[in-house]
Amino acid sequence: MSDRPNILFILTDQQRQDTMACYGNDWIQTPTLNTLADESVVFENAYVSQPVCAPSRATIMTGLYPQSTGLHRNNIPLPRGAQTIGDLAPDDYYCAHMGKWHLGDDAIPQHGFDHWKSIEDFHRPRFTKREYRSVEADYNHYLRENGVEPPPPTLSYEGWVAGANLPEHLTQAGYLGKVALEFIREYPESDHSDRPWLAFVNFFEPHPPYTGPLNGLYDPAELPVGPGFLKRPDSGSLVNRLRADHYMGGGLNPLGEAGGDNHDTTTEAGWRKLRSQYFDNVTLVDNQIAKIISALKETGQYENTIIIFTSEHGEMAGDHGMLEKRSLYEEAARVPLLMKLPGVDHKRVPGSVGLVDMVPTILEMMGESTPDHLQGNSLMPVVNGDADLDDNDVFVQWNGMGDRNLGSPAINRMVSVPWRSVITGDRWKLNLSPGDQCELYNLNSDPHELMNLFDMPEHKDRIRQMASRLRVWQAEVNDDITLPAV
Repeated sequence: MSDRPNILFILTDQQRQDTMACYGNDWIQTPTLNTLADESVVFENAYVSQPVCAPSRATIMTGLYPQSTGLHRNNIPLPRGAQTIGDLAPDDYYCAHMGKWHLGDDAIPQHGFDHWKSIEDFHRPRFTKREYRSVEADYNHYLRENGVEPPPPTLSYEGWVAGANLPEHLTQAGYLGKVALEFIREYPESDHSDRPWLAFVNFFEPHPPYTGPLNGLYDPAELPVGPGFLKRPDSGSLVNRLRADHYMGGGLNPLGEAGGDNHDTTTEAGWRKLRSQYFDNVTLVDNQIAKIISALKETGQYENTIIIFTSEHGEMAGDHGMLEKRSLYEEAARVPLLMKLPGVDHKRVPGSVGLVDMVPTILEMMGESTPDHLQGNSLMPVVNGDADLDDNDVFVQWNGMGDRNLGSPAINRMVSVPWRSVITGDRWKLNLSPGDQCELYNLNSDPHELMNLFDMPEHKDRIRQMASRLRVWQAEVNDDITLPAV
C-alpha cells in the first residue's frame, strides 16, 4: 500500500449489526460483505453518536458530537463553517461524495467534495438559497432517462418508492452502484488520475419502506428471531413502552404508511413479513457493493484502496416490539464496522467504539494528524495492534427533539425528553434521562437488553461510577443537558 492510498467509505442507512455473517447471521445472502469481512479488521461493537439520520451522519462526516455540530435532530443543515472530512483532507486527495447527504442543500456540491452525485430531492424546498431550489437531484434525471417520473419535492423517496414498483437497477441503491462503478472505472483515465481519491458512497437502503424489488427472497416463517422479538420492554423506559404498544397495536411509520408501505403489525406473521423484507433490502445493497468492488479489482485499484464499511444507525425490526430507530437499544444504536486495509490481516477487535472516531481515523490513513477540535480519536493504533479498546467508553445520545410525528401525541411528548448513554469497556450500558425511567443493562449476560437493572440496590455504586463517566465526558464536549442525580 502506498503512503497515499485510495479510501472508499461505504455508508448504508439503517443497517443493524446482525445483518452479516461476521456478526452471527449465518443465513442472510450478503456474499460481498461476507468476503469483505474476511479480509477486514472487524470491530465487534460499533455505536453511532445518535440513532437518527442527520445527527449521526454529521458526526460521521465531521468527527464531532451532535451538540457541537448543532444537528440535534433531522432537517437542520450542517453549518457552512463546519469542516467535514472533505474539507480536512489534504489537497492532493480528490474527494467524491455519492448518494445520501441529508445535511442540507443535498443537490449542491459542498464541504470540500470535488465530485458530487445526489439522490435526495425531498429537502429541496428547504435548501438554504433560493437559487438552489431549482436544482434537482441527479437521481431524478436518471429516473426520467429510464421512463420513470420521480416524486415531487414535497414527497420523500421513503413515502414514494413503496408504490413505484421499481426494478433493482432503478432503486437508489441501483443508481449508486452504477455511478460509483463509473467513478472507479473512469478514474485512471481522468484528468486527476495522478491524485489519490477519497470516495463516500452513501446508500439509502435498507432504510424503510420495508419493501423492494427482492421481496420474497427470505421466507418469513423460517426467519430466525431472537428473544427480544415482539417482547414488550416492560422494565424499560416509558417512551419505549409507548412505542411498542403503538407498533404492536397496528401502528406503522406514518411516512411509509402514507406511501403504501403497509403491514399488519397486530400479528406475528405480519411482523415476520416486514422483517424479512427489511433483510431483502440488505441483500439489495450487497448486490451493488459487489459491482463497486469488482470495478476496483478490474482497474487494478483494489490493492491500494482502503475500504471502510458501516451504517448511519440500526433498525429495531420488531425487537422489543418496535420499528425503526430513535432508541438506545442495541438494534438501533449498534452498527457494523469493517476496515479493509492492504497489508493488514483480518482480525476481530473486541470492546466498543464510536463512529465519532471515523474522521480522525481517515485522516491518519491519509498521513495527516488529528486536528485539536475533533472529539474522536484515530483507531489506527487499534488497527495496527498497538492499542486495544478494553478501557474505551462510548457515548450515545438522544437530544429530545422530535422531527416528525411518530404515531401518537403521547409518543411525541416522550420523544422530546433527552437521554445520555455510556457503554463502558466491560460492556455495561447506562442510559440516563431527566424525564423517564433510567436504564442499566449488563450486555455480557443480557445482550438483548431484556432486564433493566437500574432500580436494583446492588448496582447503585456501579451506576454512580458510570454516571460520573458521563459527566466527565459532558464537560469535555460542552454538553449542557442536566442528568438526574444518582
